[in-house]
Amino acid sequence: MTKDNLLKLIAESGYNVGYGAKKHLATYDMVEKIPGWIGFISLVVGIYALLIPDLAQNMISAAFIVIGIASLFINFYTDAKDKYQVAGSALTDKFHELRILYQTVKSTNTGDDLTQYTEDLKRIQKEVFSLRINKQIFLSDWYAHYKFFWQSQTEWMDEQLNFSLLRDKWPLSFTIIVLLIVVGLIYKATLLLINLIHFC
Repeated sequence: MTKDNLLKLIAESGYNVGYGAKKHLATYDMVEKIPGWIGFISLVVGIYALLIPDLAQNMISAAFIVIGIASLFINFYTDAKDKYQVAGSALTDKFHELRILYQTVKSTNTGDDLTQYTEDLKRIQKEVFSLRINKQIFLSDWYAHYKFFWQSQTEWMDEQLNFSLLRDKWPLSFTIIVLLIVVGLIYKATLLLINLIHFC
């Protein structure tokens, strides 16, 4: 295996492991924090609904019922939340091992024997498979993208993988939703403009 090929493999593994670590930690964060925020916001809106009649409308009440039901689904993860934190931390350690391995291989000379580094990569990959938890909470992908690309140092992987904003740094589902919102706003603005023209 050539040095360039090994560097690319390490970077790809770094992406998979680092993103996986952030996804586990995102699930932990969401299970830990969201129910508290839902309770706090519901309490504040409930108190203000006593003072501001518009907040007591059926639409707002229905929205909070849906949010309350969503928090019940979050509670399904409560018993296992510490497992997500432990797995995320262990995967983060493996991510750092891969970064060190990448820098070590990068500093070798062309023609050096890379067998030991290839074996190290295989060992780390094998250890990673035993650490991961397959079931993650809804929207943990979005939060993991934020935590991975905007809170972590990913430059060493970017040297090999050339991350782009729309393809890599934003989740595809987020990009599609933003695109649909923009199209919807343009459609509404066009209808409003047509109505204004006919009115004048």
